[in-house]
Amino acid sequence: MNKNVAVIGGDARYLELITQLQRVTTSIIAVGFDTLAKGFVHATHIKFPALPVETMDVVILPITGVDSKGYVETVFSDQSIQLTKDWFQRLPSHALVITGMANAHLQQMAKDTNTSLVPLLDRNDVAIYNSIPTAEGALLMAMEHTDYTIHSSRIIVVGFGRVGDTVANKFSALGAHVSVCAKDVSDLARITERGYVSIPLEQLPQHTPTCDILINTVPAKVIQKDSMRFLPAHSMIIDLASHPGGTDFIYAKQRGIKAYLAKSLPGIVAPKTAGKILADVILHMLKD
Repeated sequence: MNKNVAVIGGDARYLELITQLQRVTTSIIAVGFDTLAKGFVHATHIKFPALPVETMDVVILPITGVDSKGYVETVFSDQSIQLTKDWFQRLPSHALVITGMANAHLQQMAKDTNTSLVPLLDRNDVAIYNSIPTAEGALLMAMEHTDYTIHSSRIIVVGFGRVGDTVANKFSALGAHVSVCAKDVSDLARITERGYVSIPLEQLPQHTPTCDILINTVPAKVIQKDSMRFLPAHSMIIDLASHPGGTDFIYAKQRGIKAYLAKSLPGIVAPKTAGKILADVILHMLKD
């Protein structure tokens, strides 16, 4: 595959991503990996201003994309990297920009410059693959922050999307009593079919008084005061939704309930696996 690829920023999973890509293309430029330059030789390391933007076929941004001002997260560098509209205009017309998430700012810059933008986490296959290390990370957090076993614990998973489905499955496999809360009637039917207790979203507060671990996967404010008011003192909340989560963390703190916003679990729990997932999907896209 003869393509010029630039990887700009990223966390530990991007080390495996670069390793996998390097096997099929020899022209990989890494920007924002300064601290690894001596020990990580699978790419050409350069500073952001020196990137030959006009020659790039593919640009890969971090899972988090860019912030509201266009700045890229660089875990392995102190470089300040900002992507501007002018920068996008320098890309070749055929260039593909791949990101994890695309906020309004990134989407607008791509639209204004007619740049092809692919948010990976919008893809069903990526989200399903990522749900596995996410669920394992949730299990790890639950084990680390409780003094009781997952087995026989009463778990409520809020949301039955790709992550919620996998999380419910993994906790149930360890012997937990799993209930799943959802809004859609078809989801409630499928939840029942899977052998879990189904809870309509509006009835969540009625079930939390007997909950040991409350796990949210919905990127909306669904875990509010009414759902936490009678949570047992020993219970905990794990919020797997993207920042800022779907939990009223201020009220949880006031109540003394342990509540955690678990960000980027695939990159923390299993960066090698998560990186390979991203590489496999990107390579498939480029071959097509």
